[in-house]
Amino acid sequence: MNQISNPLLVTALMLAVSNLFMTFAWYGHLKNLAGSPWYVAALISWGIALFEYLIQVPANRIGYTAFSLGQLKILQEVVTLSVFVPFVVLYMNQPLKIDYLYAAFCLMGAVYFIFRSS
Repeated sequence: MNQISNPLLVTALMLAVSNLFMTFAWYGHLKNLAGSPWYVAALISWGIALFEYLIQVPANRIGYTAFSLGQLKILQEVVTLSVFVPFVVLYMNQPLKIDYLYAAFCLMGAVYFIFRSS
C-alpha cells in the first residue's frame, strides 16, 4: 500500500462516510420501515451495512498504519457521535439535547488520554 500523506484525515473522513451508512442501517428503519415486519428491516439494514463495511475496513487499515488500535477505537467513537447527533436532529426530527454535549466532553477526555504520549 502506498504511503498516505495524512492518515488521520483520510481515516476520519472514510469513517464518517461509513458511519453515516451504519447509522442509517441501525436507526433509519425506525422512521422508514416502522410498518414493516422486523425481518424486512433487518434484511434492508444488513444490505446498507455492507456498504458501511466496504468503507470501514479500508479506513481502519489506513488508520492502523499510523495509530494504535485504541486510538482507532476512540476516533471511531468521536466520529459516531459527530454523525449521530445531526442524524437524530435533522433526519429523525428529535430535539437536540444537552446530554450530547456532555457526551462530547467525555469523548474529548477519552481522546486526550488515548492520544497523549505514554
